[in-house]
Amino acid sequence: MASLPFSATSFHSTFIGFNYKARNPDFFFIRNGSSFAFSRRKFSVKSVASDQKQDLKDEAQITEGASLDTFVPDSASIASSIKYHAEFTPSFSPDHFKLPKAFYATAESVRDSLIINWNATYDYYEKNNVKQAYYLSMEFLQGRALLNAIGNLELTGAYAEALKKLGHNLEDIAREEPDAALGNGGLGRLASCFLDSLATLNYPAWGYGLRYKYGLFKQYITKDGQEEVAESWLEMGNPWELVRNDVSYPVKFYGEVVSSPEGVKEWVGGEDITAVAYDVPIPGYKTKTTINLRLWSTKVAPEKFDLSAYNAGDHAKAYSAMKNAEKTSNPVFVINSHSNFLRPKQICYILYPGDESLEGKTLRLKQQYTLCSASLQDIIARYERRSGESVTWENLPDKVAVQMNDTHPTLCIPELIRILIDVKGLSWEQAWNITQRTVAYTNHTVLPEALEKWSLELMQELLPRHVEIIRMIDEELIQTIIDEYGTEDLDLLQEKLKQMRILDNIELPESVADLFVKPEKSSVEPIVEAVESTEEDDVSDEETEATAGEDQLEEEEDVEEESEVPLPPVIEPSPKLPKMVRMANLCVAGGHAVNGVAEIHSEIVKNEVFNDFYQLWPEKFQNKTNGVTPRRWIRFCNPDLSKIITKWTGSEDWVVNTENLAKLRKFADNEDLQSEWREAKRRNKVKVASFLREKTGYIVNPDSMFDVQIKRIHEYKRQLLNILGIVYRYKKMKEMSHEERTENFVPRVCIFGGKAFATYVQAKRIVKFITDVGNTVNHDPEIGDLLKVVFVPDYNVSVAEILIPGSELSQHISTAGMEASGTSNMKFAMNGCILIGTLDGANVEIRQEVGEDNFFLFGAEAHEIAGLRKERAEGKFVPDPRFEEVKAYVRSGVFGPYNYDELMGSLEGNEGYGRADYFLVGKDFPGYIECQDEVDEAYRDQKRWTKMMILNTAGSYKFSSDRTIREYARDIWGIDPVVLP
Repeated sequence: MASLPFSATSFHSTFIGFNYKARNPDFFFIRNGSSFAFSRRKFSVKSVASDQKQDLKDEAQITEGASLDTFVPDSASIASSIKYHAEFTPSFSPDHFKLPKAFYATAESVRDSLIINWNATYDYYEKNNVKQAYYLSMEFLQGRALLNAIGNLELTGAYAEALKKLGHNLEDIAREEPDAALGNGGLGRLASCFLDSLATLNYPAWGYGLRYKYGLFKQYITKDGQEEVAESWLEMGNPWELVRNDVSYPVKFYGEVVSSPEGVKEWVGGEDITAVAYDVPIPGYKTKTTINLRLWSTKVAPEKFDLSAYNAGDHAKAYSAMKNAEKTSNPVFVINSHSNFLRPKQICYILYPGDESLEGKTLRLKQQYTLCSASLQDIIARYERRSGESVTWENLPDKVAVQMNDTHPTLCIPELIRILIDVKGLSWEQAWNITQRTVAYTNHTVLPEALEKWSLELMQELLPRHVEIIRMIDEELIQTIIDEYGTEDLDLLQEKLKQMRILDNIELPESVADLFVKPEKSSVEPIVEAVESTEEDDVSDEETEATAGEDQLEEEEDVEEESEVPLPPVIEPSPKLPKMVRMANLCVAGGHAVNGVAEIHSEIVKNEVFNDFYQLWPEKFQNKTNGVTPRRWIRFCNPDLSKIITKWTGSEDWVVNTENLAKLRKFADNEDLQSEWREAKRRNKVKVASFLREKTGYIVNPDSMFDVQIKRIHEYKRQLLNILGIVYRYKKMKEMSHEERTENFVPRVCIFGGKAFATYVQAKRIVKFITDVGNTVNHDPEIGDLLKVVFVPDYNVSVAEILIPGSELSQHISTAGMEASGTSNMKFAMNGCILIGTLDGANVEIRQEVGEDNFFLFGAEAHEIAGLRKERAEGKFVPDPRFEEVKAYVRSGVFGPYNYDELMGSLEGNEGYGRADYFLVGKDFPGYIECQDEVDEAYRDQKRWTKMMILNTAGSYKFSSDRTIREYARDIWGIDPVVLP
């Protein structure tokens, strides 16, 4: 068998010494084209010793290179593998084979089938020294892996049959898997879709992230609204990951920078931790390519534990070094109100720890630097290994492409420069040039919290060497701006520097600050004698002319010294404002490409967010409209619809070539297709109804319209607009007789899901409001099934995989210009759900593709928003009477005793923090409720509605992450598919 990258010859890294070693897997599948081969040992659940000799013999035969394409996998061999893992790699007692144990044994058997392709993929990349992309993200929202993995391996049927023989159902086994708590929202889900597409399209790439022990949080809904507890996804281990104890790197914080007599910088002292690699295989669909997601976890060396102090009884001192390296002293939150256990903030414990305190900010910055430092050290070590004895650093961008998913991995830029200069001995000019050609940046939003700024003081303390490098980058940028705009118009130059500098509210370098010292006009005008010169004189007397010029310059300088009276610099820091590092500006300056994630968003990025940079470097800016993987989001989560699509398009080719979905357009009016479509949708709605009853206790009618808004809770996403529309609907129902209600309203089940960040008070008020409305409406006997409001707790990928196939209307109603793209809108459209929304993010392109008549549009447009906010500030906004009516109804107490004055007050007034309806809920409310009337009217005509659903699926072909990845690979990364032989 070919050598594997994890059992290759030892190599030494200049960062830390380590050897790759791996044993051959006991059980694995190999895929050859669309068929699979299977090689297994003679499993026995009776005794390990009885078959030990045979096991070794079988393993030796495999290792010596015998063909692995010998057996075709079947349910019997898979069942043997599952039984083998149940006995020999157990996480549970041997007495029973219940669901949890069955899941882990099944997952381990699937992992075996991935390992060989996983290793073969990177063995091939190593041998051919291919250019590889590296996707760095603070989030990877993967969801469950089992069904996705066996689906990509084309083994779903075989595993279902094998488990049936063992007394279990595949769906029951799959439900035992917890969602990996490695992300929260669209940012992390996009990253996971991208990995799936990269593997499926055979692009050489890796993902890099952090292995969060407790994730963001687990959400409970109580009478008080949202409550947060720690996630427990790793409580019983993760069967998909392989810890690489031999792949670890040092990560330093604090300390100081010292210079040698030769001027070489060295970062010394401080605290050192170790980042350890955990690898997760990512299989492609119907391909041998299996790429890697490498997650970093942190630890400290055992020597940090003071055993002498511990034995002397000073336990606090014994742990102090470890706490300093791994933890801060301030707890994040109590696990529950009845527990005294406080979870400390370890670097890889929590995703997005609260940053209201200095400790929280420090922890977040530590997380970001850990991701960047460990990943880049790993990337550099791989580049050196693949380069062999002759490492040419100028060629690094020809072999490595680093993509920063938003601003969280920005420290990649100074860290790569630090490694190249301090560790590899390159000059500043070389390191800066290489870094700019290697790194690229994806912007995901225009919201302030995404355009990160860090305190210079905090960064100086935590990462002193990086601050030195950032100052040098800032000087490079300043010089570029001066070269571009000159010094004649100092007001213009001052404005450009103010907007574009990386360092905010920080003094200019001395050489530049002198430009802004304005001299007083001298009363003595220097006399300059006119000298005639010819072209011939210029050519023949260069040396004489240069000398004369120097003399004249000295005389002019003497005059200036006598006449100039310095004035204070025009640009000087304000002592009232903090000194900050603008990470987004660093991303733009330090990379070769900047992309938005939807057409409208990319235009906003160019024309508003980074307009000054766009004027300077227009060639850097691109659009890459987001996409989602059709494997997880149709093929595997909606098998009923998938069968229909395959039947009517003629093949399963649409799963990898979504352009074939467009073939459905010509059948949109076909009665047979419409009938099949409605039947599939209803079956999915029945599943949703069962799920809602299990999770919330509410019973809903699957014959009602299922109206869904599931996404992170944020004011700009306007869940508040949705629930106020529901309140208005409820109020109007209450004013009517039973007959009038039935005639005027289509029965609806309004479903919400999403997490509010733990410290985001207004978002948590919205969650509380939604649940209070649901509690009132759902228990109102006059309303019955005509209206239900359900908030699904702890929304995640697995919940989405149930809700999306059964949805009929989906709400994407953000304030125009504030949603970068959105990806849930794409998932809903793919599954034949009709959208109601504003012209924001990818909604614009979805509406273009599915057809204007198949999208319910309302609301102000992006170019109007600034003017509408100005109108509000000037007191010119006149609210619609229906909006005032619904606010008064909320304040009447009909939804319980909770005081909603703060929530309703945010929609009132003309100015002030938390006031003045910044997200324009009141402005868009009339159009929204009128658009909802159009929805009711369309839904009554089920033939029309079904046609709209079909055309949404047909028009969603553009929004595959496969298309997006091809564009990244071609336009930004410069990588090509590498198909394994």
